[in-house]
Amino acid sequence: MEHMRECRHTPAKGLRTLAWLLLAAAAVAAPVAAQPQSLDTRQTKETLGAGDSIRITVFQNPDMTTETRISPKGSIVFPLIGEVAMDGLTPAQAGSRIADQLKRGRFIVNPQVAVAIVQVRSRQVSVLGQLMRPGNYVLEDTSSRLTDILTLAGGISPTGADTVTVLRRNGGKPEKREINVPAIFRGGDPATNIEIESGDTIFVERAPVFYIYGEVQRAGAYRLEPHTIVMHALSMGGGLTARGTERGIGIHRRQPNGQFTKLDAKLTDTVQADDIVFVRESLF
Repeated sequence: MEHMRECRHTPAKGLRTLAWLLLAAAAVAAPVAAQPQSLDTRQTKETLGAGDSIRITVFQNPDMTTETRISPKGSIVFPLIGEVAMDGLTPAQAGSRIADQLKRGRFIVNPQVAVAIVQVRSRQVSVLGQLMRPGNYVLEDTSSRLTDILTLAGGISPTGADTVTVLRRNGGKPEKREINVPAIFRGGDPATNIEIESGDTIFVERAPVFYIYGEVQRAGAYRLEPHTIVMHALSMGGGLTARGTERGIGIHRRQPNGQFTKLDAKLTDTVQADDIVFVRESLF
């Protein structure tokens, strides 16, 4: 019986062993899955420009390895061949140009030249207006969104408007786009958080304000928020003084011709940019 049980189990065990061997063979024969490329795509797609730092290596000629910065003219000076224009070329094209000139000058028979970007300084964007740190910023990444650049500039200052203007040249023609930044975060269209390109100018205008004076606790200038009415304006001004009256509220409003018009105002009237709200003294 023991022998019979052993005979019954042996074929099954052999089949399992055979199955494992077949699986192992299939795994060895299967093509290796493609691995993510480690090559920096920026090195292949980025174009060179003035201010960029690059490293140039010539195969089997280590003494010719050069690290340099592209001049404002868009060129570099390379050993043996002198000045070489780099502006607008990809690193691969730049390497081919250097190799071609080395070959034509008969300095190296079949040169193999590699150009790598060390630091990008040519791709810049100007950030102006009401920001914490306005200035010129380098686009370090190939994909930088509007909010990324605003963050680099420290964000919009308290005096800045919600709407940001992006100026760029599209095919040589100036293009202007106005984007409401808070709307990006309030469930608006994510596409409005546009990709910023080299040469763009981002401008943040001063936020619209209104003015209030007369019989209020804190007269002065205040930021005009959307849908502000006279009642809101009075609240921002700290409310009425003991001598103020809601029946004595008026608005001086600038007209298109630059002249001011005096209007009697109700608490529910809308306040516009540059309005001057005044509160009269009660006669009783």
